[in-house]
Amino acid sequence: MKRPSKALAAAVALGSLVLVGGCSGEGDPMTFDGPGTASSAPGGGTAGAGGPAKGTGEAGGGPKTLMPTGPKADFTTANTLPDGTRIGVTTLHGAKSGFTGKVWVWAPPQYFDPKYAGSGFPVLIALPGGNGYPNNYWMGTDLKLQSSISTWSKQGKSLPFVVVMPVLNPDDEHYYDGSDIPGQPKMGTWMTDDVPDFVRANFRTFASRDGWAFMGSSSGGFVGLKSVLKHPDRFKAVIASGPDTVPDSPLWAGHEKERRANDPERLAAALGAAPDTADRRVFLAFQAGSRESGLAGVRSFVRTYTKGPVKSRLQVIKDGEHNARTYVKGMGDGSIQWISKHMQGPVPAPAPAPGGAP
Repeated sequence: MKRPSKALAAAVALGSLVLVGGCSGEGDPMTFDGPGTASSAPGGGTAGAGGPAKGTGEAGGGPKTLMPTGPKADFTTANTLPDGTRIGVTTLHGAKSGFTGKVWVWAPPQYFDPKYAGSGFPVLIALPGGNGYPNNYWMGTDLKLQSSISTWSKQGKSLPFVVVMPVLNPDDEHYYDGSDIPGQPKMGTWMTDDVPDFVRANFRTFASRDGWAFMGSSSGGFVGLKSVLKHPDRFKAVIASGPDTVPDSPLWAGHEKERRANDPERLAAALGAAPDTADRRVFLAFQAGSRESGLAGVRSFVRTYTKGPVKSRLQVIKDGEHNARTYVKGMGDGSIQWISKHMQGPVPAPAPAPGGAP
């Protein structure tokens, strides 16, 4: 069931309080333009990146960076972290889904470092539990998702992800399972087409799926899990925390064929039966608190569907419950490091030769 527990509902409220309570510069215009004109110029393009990379990736010859294609979105400051990085918010009009909603974004300190001016960055699409509307609670600073990623990346435990936080549902009345339910807003297209297109328009990214992942709690964990299994050619990994594993929106009534096409169990079974080749492999990092009632279901999914190109890992969080704070702890305990090892990290420019020699 996708109704939030009291603990998860409290996390939603906490995330919303940050937006209401205010912060330095809240509402001020801001930009994510990176260092150098090439990385932020409209028109974008591609660039080859050389040198060592953190994370593995899968393509030979070095990762292919995509420069921002534009048009640039208008961001305003939603929150400011202690290190001075900011979470920006904008309104996205989804060209493919037709849905309009808010998207929050945070870029790590490394994104603004001149030595990475020619490199793409991995993207983590972070989804909340509960209704996920009108706010995505990961945009608050209280849960410390962004500051934790910043710390973990310095410790070598995580890639420095650009964190993208779209609204999960179009209203607070129904769950849409991150899917294109007939007759309803196309939230599947919004999540897996419009949001990535928006990121590519505004940020330096990677051309391959090695640079794209989801993370989510509860209902958001379901959407991230389903999106990766349905589109393994676009997304490589997910951190699914306390997730639902079957589509259960009441809006599916009368649309059983479409519901089955968005069922993670069916999707995992089909992908698991395919040849285990590098271009098909997906990495499902499950998390659940030891006190969660849904832990048995997650264990069953891992046991049943970890086959062929479907790779999985389960982080059982000691004394953890069904809430966002538990899941951030679990990420630091191993989940973020595991998916980072299978993804592409930013590549620094080659250091200049000693004495200025070419």
